[in-house]
Amino acid sequence: MRTLPDKISELALASGTVNVDEAGYITNPDLWTRDFAEHIALGEEIVLTPDHWEIIDFVRDSYAEHRVAVDVRHVLKLAQNGLGMSKPEAKLRMLALFPYGYVKQAVKMAGMKQPRAWSTG
Repeated sequence: MRTLPDKISELALASGTVNVDEAGYITNPDLWTRDFAEHIALGEEIVLTPDHWEIIDFVRDSYAEHRVAVDVRHVLKLAQNGLGMSKPEAKLRMLALFPYGYVKQAVKMAGMKQPRAWSTG
């Protein structure tokens, strides 16, 4: 768990300016835009596909409903139920889409704040 305060900086995008913490996570999820997701993906060397957007949109929709970032197990259930994948297949697919992890890439692209202490992803 981090104990020091975050260093906040401004990130200027075509869609407007947002504040990000020192790890690049947005500080106000309500200011997220698709432009932000594309900027983060570019930095992660990921070309966003419809499969990426399905997960990002699911995370955003869950945040809109519950006001917290959804845990990876719920995203894996989406793949299992929506795409008919087994749990191992869903995990492999998630790793193929976000090779450095759900929290490091998917949660960040979806405009969630950086989790303070999260054991998954």
